Amino acid sequence: MQSGINFGSKVFAKRFHYDGDDLGARLTENGTVFKLWAPTAEGVVLRLYPSGHTGEAVRTVSMQREEKGVWSWQTDENLDGVYYDYEVTVGRDSHCTADPYARACGMNGWRSMVVDLPKTNPKDWEHDRAPERQAEDIIYEVHVREFSWAESGGFPEKVRGKYKAFCETDTTLFDRGEQPTGLAYLRDLGVTHVQLMPVYDYGSVNEARPDDSFNWGYDPVNYNVPEGSYSSDPTKGEVRIRELKELVQSLHQQGFRVIMDVVYNHTYSRDSWLERTAPGYYYRTWQDGTPCNGSGCGNDLASERSMCAKYILESVLYWAEEYHMDGFRFDLMGLLDAALMERIRAELDARYGRGEKLVFGEPWAAGETACKRGIHLANQKYLRKMDLEIGAFADKVRDTIKGSVMDAAKVGFVNGARGQEHKIIQSVTAWCEKGFRAPAQSITYVSSHDDMTLWDKLVYTLDPKCQYDVFTPEVLRANRLAAAIYMTCQGRLFLLSGEEFGRTKQGAHNTYNAPIALNRLDWERAWDNHTLVDYYRGLIALRKQLPALCDKGEDAWQRMLHAEVLTSRCVSITLDNTGGTWETIKVIYNASSHAVPLGGMGWELLADGRSSFLWQTPQPIHQPAVQPVSVLILGKRGE
Repeated sequence: MQSGINFGSKVFAKRFHYDGDDLGARLTENGTVFKLWAPTAEGVVLRLYPSGHTGEAVRTVSMQREEKGVWSWQTDENLDGVYYDYEVTVGRDSHCTADPYARACGMNGWRSMVVDLPKTNPKDWEHDRAPERQAEDIIYEVHVREFSWAESGGFPEKVRGKYKAFCETDTTLFDRGEQPTGLAYLRDLGVTHVQLMPVYDYGSVNEARPDDSFNWGYDPVNYNVPEGSYSSDPTKGEVRIRELKELVQSLHQQGFRVIMDVVYNHTYSRDSWLERTAPGYYYRTWQDGTPCNGSGCGNDLASERSMCAKYILESVLYWAEEYHMDGFRFDLMGLLDAALMERIRAELDARYGRGEKLVFGEPWAAGETACKRGIHLANQKYLRKMDLEIGAFADKVRDTIKGSVMDAAKVGFVNGARGQEHKIIQSVTAWCEKGFRAPAQSITYVSSHDDMTLWDKLVYTLDPKCQYDVFTPEVLRANRLAAAIYMTCQGRLFLLSGEEFGRTKQGAHNTYNAPIALNRLDWERAWDNHTLVDYYRGLIALRKQLPALCDKGEDAWQRMLHAEVLTSRCVSITLDNTGGTWETIKVIYNASSHAVPLGGMGWELLADGRSSFLWQTPQPIHQPAVQPVSVLILGKRGE
């Protein structure tokens, strides 16, 4: 922090908070305007370049200081395609910096670019619309490069690992024209939302040589610019913009909504464009001045400060408007202040309709962070006080089903744990009595990009030989049961890409920078393990027909009519399914090693541990029994 300046004070905010929406480089009818918020700067020099990654500046201009800490310069020239950066002087220090408000950049993001955004729009972009919402939201998490890298996906070689791969409509295994892969496969699976792991410009992959390394991308550099390593030409700032828009347009046309994974809790390094333009302002520190590290990445953004909050809010709205994103998943949302999350939710609702854009995140942090008294963070503790349309990952559901993600050996309901029965019952109603206010807040899941894949966790805890590449019957049964449990819990469903075919990373916990060969989606495995895929497909299709599970209202948890622990590791749930084909639904989860007989008449068999498609031709079940490590889903029609 600069000596004598209290960046978190109301006095500083009153003096320097800027309400305008024109920061960055903007083209107007009269030319080009550059504006930068640098409240403590004593001088700012704008430097213009013909290239985004080579050569010297061809022009330098001293900017003028205006009110509220804004520096500006304008010209009657149209500078579309011109690259630029700033030299910002604070005290005795001068720093070269790109524009934190930039909407385009050169290779690796070190220089910003003036861009005429309408010229980057694909054909018919003005008519692009998200498909209608289905009865349930099925969110499928993918990484752009992982999705299409493997040869087995059948994608043309030139688009593998690129935005362009999502514009391929009918790929097949090894391009043989038979088994679907890619988006055709996801349509068949029943996915409604494709969640893209970070696609903003991040710092851990060299865009000049993207094949030399791999990263998930949770290290932002330019928040409002697409990542260049996924584009066909990272040297041209407009190309990555157009190709990401083409990706969104293609997904919309093929029936999917698009969720963007965003990371506003930290930057790639503390030495960011935000820090270089306003040193000390954007980051939290402890009282002794040391940086906070609640993110585990060396820095925490001070989202509660007015211009930082404005920056994050405007960034989210920009992605929603300019790129037609349909939702946002917030990384380490527990580090962001709740007031900001409420503002984001309210602004999206005002522009697009109540709940139309999904908003959810991780309601936790990697460690402690510093906030002044009165600031509430958007974490699990505060969740019940937040808007019902701000969702959070239901880690209690995840850990109850398969065991803690913090300890590979610790088991859950499906792989050996005892005493989990009542937690399973609470999971069915999305923990609405002890955590969430309504199922709308719950992102119900058992696996994501973090930690072991579901398959690897089950192999590690159930197969003494740890055969990750063998479809062991015991592991397959546990996987089916795990899927059946969380897919019959209330909330919004979320799954890691490939979970449905037993995706393996050979037991690795954290593959954020592991080789692409380990991280890639193995489309051949999807067909080798197609019976598991079909089981997921049937569960998803059945769920969309069950209002008892799709209901997101505050009273939805009251649809549970009865819950009973039948035996150790066997639970029966009865749900009010008013509004559906079956008036009542009964689900029995049996993780024990023996069959459990059931009483009652008048039930139709909708799914069991072998088939999730029995609902297509439901048959009366007269002497029901649930088999070991299995499930029964039953329906009863009204009189």
